[in-house]
Amino acid sequence: MTTDSDRNYPPYVEHTYTFVIPAGQVPVRLDAFLTEAIPNATRTKVQEAIDNDAVRLNNKPAKASRKIQPGDVITCHVMKPPPLELVPENIPLEILYEDDAVLVINKPAGMVSHPGFGNRYGTLVNAVLWHVGVRDAIAVETIETSDNEAEETDNDEDDETEIREAKNETILYASDAVRPGIVHRLDKETSGILVVSKDVRAHAKLAKQFAERTAKREYYALVWGSVKEDTGTIEGNIARSPRDRKLFAVSAKTGKHAVTDYTVLERFEHLTLLALRLRTGRTHQIRVHCAHIKHPLFGDPQYGGNAIIHGGQNGAFRSKAQKWLEILPRQALHARMLGFTHPVSGVWMEFSSELPQDFRTVLDALRNDVIEQKE
Repeated sequence: MTTDSDRNYPPYVEHTYTFVIPAGQVPVRLDAFLTEAIPNATRTKVQEAIDNDAVRLNNKPAKASRKIQPGDVITCHVMKPPPLELVPENIPLEILYEDDAVLVINKPAGMVSHPGFGNRYGTLVNAVLWHVGVRDAIAVETIETSDNEAEETDNDEDDETEIREAKNETILYASDAVRPGIVHRLDKETSGILVVSKDVRAHAKLAKQFAERTAKREYYALVWGSVKEDTGTIEGNIARSPRDRKLFAVSAKTGKHAVTDYTVLERFEHLTLLALRLRTGRTHQIRVHCAHIKHPLFGDPQYGGNAIIHGGQNGAFRSKAQKWLEILPRQALHARMLGFTHPVSGVWMEFSSELPQDFRTVLDALRNDVIEQKE
């Protein structure tokens, strides 16, 4: 019996690459040559293959430092995921708007935006393909990486990793084989509004708006602690975390420039409801920036928000907060509003959505707690 996990993590298949070094080849290290010659290879993976005797030079084991020469025959066996298939799936979608060019969707928490290693099925792309009438699976050659490859990648390869991720998105969403296209993403556990393009021209025009920051996005987030200023701006480069390569952190020396504006909507005893707007669009930007100013998102397990970090000394509050964390066991982040210029008509459009039930339940409990305290 095939489980969802089996489908999302299909067994790797062996690929064999054979290279005959031509006359005039400049002598270079074996590992450097293979990193350049094998599509999407990394130095780390090539060195692993050499160490595991999966690389042969003239039918003999070789060291990574061995300089290749004209006439050499190199054989390399590597294990790779099978090609990604985009499988249309009949998954219900909450559609806020649709025409021939775009779809505006209210994504639920728990749904991944697009397929990848470990998430080949059940994603927004799978659902949208079915919605627009696609019924046959689409094979797509992508550059997939394992869940822990980011941890294995060293600092010098950060840019290379980002290039691979960018290539993946180009292949998935700008290929003539794949319609429609996700213009921007939300984290799996973040709910809210997404716009999806239905053709190449719409995708290009929408993507340009997001790149140039002319599209407007507003998020609601519940954060730990009492945010003192009514309004403010969080600014700080975002880079991969040196402690965990799958996460991100504010860095003074590396990373990409990121700016987030916030407005306080409601203050509670140990929590604050914020409205946030992005001036840039970095991975995990709101979650990282809020954690950086010591106000991590309520429930966020990756950035320190899934523990009671304020008010824990109060037994009554601690008991309530634990129940709230059970109701909302994810980051309390919702993409509430999205505005953009329609790629065909040129008309400015704005869409908003209510907070999901789990978020509303916790907010209602906080508001009732305030009323009880006043009484």
